[in-house]
Amino acid sequence: MSEPDGKQPSRRSWAEPYKIKVVEPLKMTTPEQRRRAIAEAGFNTFLLRSEDVYIDLLTDSGTGAMSDNQWAGMMLGDEAYAGSRNFYNLEATVREYYGFRHVIPTHQGRGAEHILSQIAVHDGDFVPGNMYFTTTRLHQELAGGQFVDVVIDEAHDPENEHPFKGNVDLDKLKRLIDKVGAKRIPYFCLHTTVNMGGGQPVSMDNIRETSHLCHNHGIRVFLDATRAVENAYFIKVRDAAFHDVSIVAILLQICSFADGCTMSGKKDCLVNIGGFLALNDDDLADEARNMVVIYEGLHTYGGMAGRDMEAMARGIVESVQFDHVRARVGQVEYLGERLIQAGVPVMRPVGGHGVFVDAKAFLPHVPQSQFPAQALAAALYVDSGVRGMERGAVSAGRDAITGENRLPKLELVRLTLPRRVYTQAHMDVTAESIVDLWDKRDRICGLEFTYEPKYLRFFRARFKPTIGAEILRDQDAPTPGAQPSTTR
Repeated sequence: MSEPDGKQPSRRSWAEPYKIKVVEPLKMTTPEQRRRAIAEAGFNTFLLRSEDVYIDLLTDSGTGAMSDNQWAGMMLGDEAYAGSRNFYNLEATVREYYGFRHVIPTHQGRGAEHILSQIAVHDGDFVPGNMYFTTTRLHQELAGGQFVDVVIDEAHDPENEHPFKGNVDLDKLKRLIDKVGAKRIPYFCLHTTVNMGGGQPVSMDNIRETSHLCHNHGIRVFLDATRAVENAYFIKVRDAAFHDVSIVAILLQICSFADGCTMSGKKDCLVNIGGFLALNDDDLADEARNMVVIYEGLHTYGGMAGRDMEAMARGIVESVQFDHVRARVGQVEYLGERLIQAGVPVMRPVGGHGVFVDAKAFLPHVPQSQFPAQALAAALYVDSGVRGMERGAVSAGRDAITGENRLPKLELVRLTLPRRVYTQAHMDVTAESIVDLWDKRDRICGLEFTYEPKYLRFFRARFKPTIGAEILRDQDAPTPGAQPSTTR
C-alpha cells in the first residue's frame, strides 16, 4: 500500500494492519485477590507479578508482539561470538533508516545511555534537554553532570493543546550557554518524543533550530531516538509541510540534525530486548567500542544474541511503515478520546505511546507529597486488574543536595500501550475502569514510603496508605483528607 498524505483521515472506520495468529490466555482475578496482590507489592505496580495482571499497560518497553517475519529471522541467528552476520545486517539497517555511520549494539537503551555518559560527560558539566528521562538523567549525574530542563513551558501544562509540546525553548538554552559556557555543555539530549511529558513530539523546525544553535557553539546533539518514528508520524500529520513526505524521509531528516543517538530497541524497533548507540564521529565511536567491550560485550553483539539483532533489523523496517505507526498511535488516541469524552483529566493532546492521566486534577484532595499518581495507579489495579505506572514525584526522586522530594509540575499516571498486543475491547475495559474511578475518586487516599531505594526508586519502592490499609476505600468509609506523612 502506498503511503497516504498526513491529512486527517475521513471518519470511516479502519482496523489494525495485522491479524492474530497466536494468543496468550489472561488470568482473571477478583477484587479481593487484587487487594491482596497490591498490598503484597507495597502498592507499587512494578512489584506486581505479571500473572496477576489482566491488562498490562505498565510500559511499551519490550512488551510488544513481534511479527511472523521477525520470528522467522530469529531462526537465522548467527551466534558467533565475533562478527555475527546479524550484526552487519543490523548495522546496515540502522544506517539506511537512521543515517548514522557507526552502530554500537547494547543490551538495551540504558546501556547506550551509560556508555554515552561515560565518554562524554565530566564533573561539573551541564546537560540540557527537553525534559528529563529517569535513566538518562541518572547516568548523566553518575558521570558528574547536571541535567537542565529547557523544554517549553507548555509541556508542563496538561491542558495546553500545543501540537509540539516537546519543543525546546531556545531562549532557555541560550541563557544556559551564556551562563555556564559552551565548553561545560558536552551535548544536548533531544528526546523524540518526550516520554515524561506524555509522549509529546518535537517539530522539525524546532529540531533544526536547536541543532543549529548547539552546533554554532560547538555543542553536539544526541537524540534519544527510542520513539523517533512516532515523532516522525506526528510531524507528518500535524505539520502541513510534511503531509506528503514519507515516515522514512522524515525520520532521516530528524536524524540528519544530530550527531548520534541512543536507542532502546524495545520500543520503536519492535523487539523484546536490545538497543544501540549510533554515532557519526570516528573518535567518539572508537571510545564507545572500547567501553562496550568492558560493560556490554564485544562490539559486534554488545549484549544481544545474534537472533535478537536480526529481529531488531527486521523490526526497524516494519516500524517505519505508515499503516503500522498509524494503527499504533491510533489505538492510543482511541483510549485518550474515550477518557476525554468522560471528563477525565489527561495530558493533551494525546501523545504517541500512551495516555497520561493527570493525577493532580484527578485526586485534588491528595497532596503531591503523598504521591497521588502512585495512589491512582494502585487504585486502578484494584478496580480492574489494569496495570499502569506513576510518572510524578516518585519518579522524579530526591534533590541530590537538599535530600527533599522533587515535586514536578506534572504528576501523571502513564497507561502505556504495547505495540500490536491489545484490542480496542481492552481499551474499552481500561477506559470504563478509569471513568468509574473518576466517579468515586474521593475514596482514594495517598501513600507514604515504607522502603525507598537509593536510585530509580520508582522501580522498587514500597508504600502504605496514609489512611487505613486500603488504597481504594469502601463506599461507607469516611472521605480521605490530607494526612501528614511521617515516613521519609
